[in-house]
Amino acid sequence: MIPANGLSIVNRLTVQRSLLLREHLFRSSQHSQTLSSINLSAVKDDSDPDALSKNEQLAQAGSINARATALYKFTRPHTIRGTILASIAGTIRALIDTPGALANIQWGVLFPRACIGMVALILGNAFIVGINQIFDEGIDKMNKPYLPVASGEMSKRFAWITVLSSGIIGPMIVKMYFPALLFKLYMIGWILGAIYSVPPIRTKQNPVLAALTIAIVRGFLLNVGVYFAVKDAIGVAFTWSPKVSFIARFMTAFAACIAVTKDLPDTEGDMAFEISTFATKVGVPKIAKGATLFLLLNYIHAIATGLLNKNAFRLIPMIGGHAALAVMLMIRFANLNAESMESIKTYYKHIWDMFYLEYGLYTLI
Repeated sequence: MIPANGLSIVNRLTVQRSLLLREHLFRSSQHSQTLSSINLSAVKDDSDPDALSKNEQLAQAGSINARATALYKFTRPHTIRGTILASIAGTIRALIDTPGALANIQWGVLFPRACIGMVALILGNAFIVGINQIFDEGIDKMNKPYLPVASGEMSKRFAWITVLSSGIIGPMIVKMYFPALLFKLYMIGWILGAIYSVPPIRTKQNPVLAALTIAIVRGFLLNVGVYFAVKDAIGVAFTWSPKVSFIARFMTAFAACIAVTKDLPDTEGDMAFEISTFATKVGVPKIAKGATLFLLLNYIHAIATGLLNKNAFRLIPMIGGHAALAVMLMIRFANLNAESMESIKTYYKHIWDMFYLEYGLYTLI
C-alpha cells in the first residue's frame, strides 16, 4: 500500500510527465496536414503548455475575450453541436411527419418556442458537462489539460456559478413553457447527468453505468423529447412513428458507443485516479475494434430496418446513406493507430462527425 503522501507525489509526477508528453506531441504534429487537422486544432493548440499558461494569465487579468473563450470551452462545443443538431433535426422530422403541418404552421408561435426549447437543452448540456469538469479537475489535468477548470483559465467559483445557473434556469424554462411530461423527461436527464459526476454515486466510475447514462440522456431522452415537444407545439398528439422509433434506437446505441470511445484517449489519467473504464480494463486496441464492430452492426440494423419496412422510409437515404456511413466508418478504423494518442483522438473525433451526419439522414429518411 502506497502512503497517501507517496500517492500524491506519484500523481504529481505523472501529471508532469503527461504534460511533457503532450508538449512533445504538439511540437511534432505542428506540420501535419491531415484532413482531420481542422477538427483537432483546438485540442492540439490548447494542449500547448505555453498557450495554456498565456490563456490562464489573460483570463486572470480580466480579459473579456479570454474569459469568453474559457466559457465556450467549458460548454464542450462538440456536445453542444450534437444537442443543436438533434433539436433542428427532430423539429424538421416532426413537421414532415405531420400532414399539413408545414402548410399551416404558425411560425410566429413555433419559432420562439423552438428557440426557448433549444436554450433549455443547451443549458442542460452545459450543466452536465460543467459539473463533470468541476469534479474531474484532477483527472482532466492529465487527460484534458486544455479544459478551462483544469488549465486554470476558469476559476472554480465561476465554474460553479455557471453550472448552478444552467442547472436552475434550464429546468425553470421547461417547467414554464412545456408540458409536465417534458419537464419530467428533462429532469430525468438532469439527474442522470448530475450523478454521472457527483459523489457518492458517480456512475462514471462504473463503465456499464456510465455507458447507460450517456446512452439514455443523449440517445433516447433528447431525441424523443424534441419530437414530443414539436408535436405538442403544433397541437398534435405524440405517436411512435417508424422514423422516431428508429432514431431513438439508433442514437441510443450510438451514444453508448460514444460513452465507451470517449475514454480511449484518457486511459493514463483514469488509471492514475482509479476510474474503471472499458479502455483501462480491456485495452485501447480491443475497445476500438469492439466499438467499430458495434457501430457497424448499428448501421446494418439501420439498413435492415429500411429493407424490412420499405413503405415507411425513403430507401436511398435510409439504405444508401447508412451504407455509405458504414464504409466511412471502416475507412476511419483502417487509419487508426491504437499506439498513437493523436490517432486515437482523430478516430474519436470522426465518431462524433458520423454522429452529426446521422441527424442529416434523419431529416431525409
